[in-house]
Amino acid sequence: MSISIIQKSDLSRPKRHPKVALVLAGGAISGGAFKLGGLLALDRYLVSRKVTDFDLYVGLSAGAFIGSFLAGGIPPEELLKGIDGTSARIDQLKFYDFYWPAWSEWGRRAGRAARDAVTVGPRLAWSFLRYLSGNREAIRRQVAAIAGDPSYTSLERLVGPLVSEVGNDVGLPHPGRYIPAGLFDNARIERYVRRNLTRNHIPNDFRLLLRERGVALYVTATNLNTARGVVFGHDADHTASISEAVQASTAIPGFYTPARIRGEEYLDAAVRKTANASLARHKGADLIILYNPLRPFMNRNRYQLKPTVASLSDLGMGTILNQTIRTLLQTRLYLGLEKLRFDPGFSGDVIVIEPTETDAEFFSINPLAFWNRAEAAAQGYQSVRRALEQNHDEVQRILAAYGMDCDLSGLTPDFEAIRRGAAAQARPAEAAQAAAARPARPRLTLVR
Repeated sequence: MSISIIQKSDLSRPKRHPKVALVLAGGAISGGAFKLGGLLALDRYLVSRKVTDFDLYVGLSAGAFIGSFLAGGIPPEELLKGIDGTSARIDQLKFYDFYWPAWSEWGRRAGRAARDAVTVGPRLAWSFLRYLSGNREAIRRQVAAIAGDPSYTSLERLVGPLVSEVGNDVGLPHPGRYIPAGLFDNARIERYVRRNLTRNHIPNDFRLLLRERGVALYVTATNLNTARGVVFGHDADHTASISEAVQASTAIPGFYTPARIRGEEYLDAAVRKTANASLARHKGADLIILYNPLRPFMNRNRYQLKPTVASLSDLGMGTILNQTIRTLLQTRLYLGLEKLRFDPGFSGDVIVIEPTETDAEFFSINPLAFWNRAEAAAQGYQSVRRALEQNHDEVQRILAAYGMDCDLSGLTPDFEAIRRGAAAQARPAEAAQAAAARPARPRLTLVR
């Protein structure tokens, strides 16, 4: 099943002023696009209340990126048009916005290595020569021992004291000082979010967003130096802007350098949480709709990925890591949901949306595959469309208790027709205004 439900409320009793929350897990670039396609299907399924009309949004990593725009009133259809640059409201997220090299980080580490080579190098050479001069007899005995017994143990007895004494004498710097903290810099993601919020007259401030739209947005991250989770929001940490919080939440460890904001360094929120439904519960949500795009793949039919592939290990280390990360994320998510199920203080309901565990097509797309985002969005739409069709009666029953109407007729099977229709319906005045506001650029063709 790709939709699971935790029902704790009495659905026979109408809810008075219920608070509905949308919780969006991470997923990197392809998972984010998959989630956008799925959100479009959910938006078309909902009739009386769209995904931009909820009371509370919780986002982490890619979910924080998407949630910041949904909370501002930008529908998923418009965000999807931004994938291929046909939106009049949202700029196209470019390849170099996502993969911008951490030039300053690399330069800083290289400069540190050069300075240490100049200052430490001579001391190291002098200490080495002094050790050789003061331990000639011991070194001679060890060399003779190696000649008589050429083993690792004999070699270690020769080299070990040398490394220990010279290292302690010189005070060698930790080798990690020269390794960059990340390959890429996600500061351009912050600028992208800030620019498009401003362009659509959406406040880049959690408190102002609540005041103007009546919507509570929460973005989570992980503090690198304390290993604690951080919640940004109007009634939480509001020292960062929304765009800065998104930058902090999307700082994938090793891939991006830690996001440095006002003297603190942050990592991807998924380091500590998978979706953070508990945050929505503590902020008063009665109905929680949770979308997690990364689910481990169940390789029951050993040849369902490719005719020549029997095991995931045949596809190499990247696939093994992909399966491992998905497993860790989902295990942690389910543990949190079980706590919510047995939480006596929570009497609401949860709808969890995920891919099916046998979705070979989406699993085959690398989470960091920028050029496959249009394909991932199409798969996300079809995944949620099929899930809603299969679980319509149960989902409708819960949504109706919260005064939300839904209709399957809006879920046309042809996703590409939706995209083409959306592009054709763009208002000419908006298109002309957008064209005048930005310089002409070559059209980016998506690889499918």
